[in-house]
Amino acid sequence: MLRMMLRAAFAAILFAALPALADDMTEGVIRKVNKDASKLTIKHGEIKHLDMPPMTMVFQVKDPAMLDQVREGDKVRFAVESKGGAMTVTKIEPAK
Repeated sequence: MLRMMLRAAFAAILFAALPALADDMTEGVIRKVNKDASKLTIKHGEIKHLDMPPMTMVFQVKDPAMLDQVREGDKVRFAVESKGGAMTVTKIEPAK
């Protein structure tokens, strides 16, 4: 019985966290694509999970193939994480 209650509590916590995971996407505009350095310059809105205000900055990309998906001027939604002090784009898609 206790095990079932713990599973139900865990499931409730997990489902409650799902919208927050979706909020990790940030909107921005591609300013520069640097394929040689595997980097993107993005003018972005607030990155809430990193407590970062809107600005323009250079990001590394997790996968260089991402650079083929975007062009300067494209409006995008992207996910970014901080690893060892480097900001890395882990997902990118066209903004709707």
